[in-house]
Amino acid sequence: MKINPMGCFINNLRYSIRSAIETDAKNLSEVRLQIDGETENLDREKGEAYIDETGFKQVIKDDMESISNLFLVAEVNGRIVGFSRCEGNKLKRSSHKVEFGVCVLQEFWGYGIGKNLLQQSIQWADSNDIKKITLKVLETNDQAMELYKKYGFEVEGMLRKDKLLSDGNFYNTILMGRFNG
Repeated sequence: MKINPMGCFINNLRYSIRSAIETDAKNLSEVRLQIDGETENLDREKGEAYIDETGFKQVIKDDMESISNLFLVAEVNGRIVGFSRCEGNKLKRSSHKVEFGVCVLQEFWGYGIGKNLLQQSIQWADSNDIKKITLKVLETNDQAMELYKKYGFEVEGMLRKDKLLSDGNFYNTILMGRFNG
């Protein structure tokens, strides 16, 4: 699906939140690769589960055609600096929910980009009769968990010792959900 673009101005940074389009594919591939190497808060290490330009074009096309998917990008001066996705499925028993994921280039942390991607996703879900948004967050990502709680997400469970990070230790993944209805 598609949303109307939204302009933001925070801490002297002007950016927009809009739906991804096919011409974003190459930039998205590069941004995702960079982000994966900047933080251990995500599932992948740099280069893992790589999606090339063709792969992103297909994801964007599929998401535009699906009423239960939403792919958003954050753009600064024509450069994609973050993105989010809500992905639903076609199974009737779980067609009421989507899974949310978000990532932002580290140099653009602190400008409310993740928060605005989340807000737009929630607004889209609420106005499209999606009853539940789920997400996963690393237990050490306190800032993200506080943001999610502020927007109505609750801890629903934990996957114990779910991630092995570079320090050689295992960390838990927290499962969160927001129910509307």
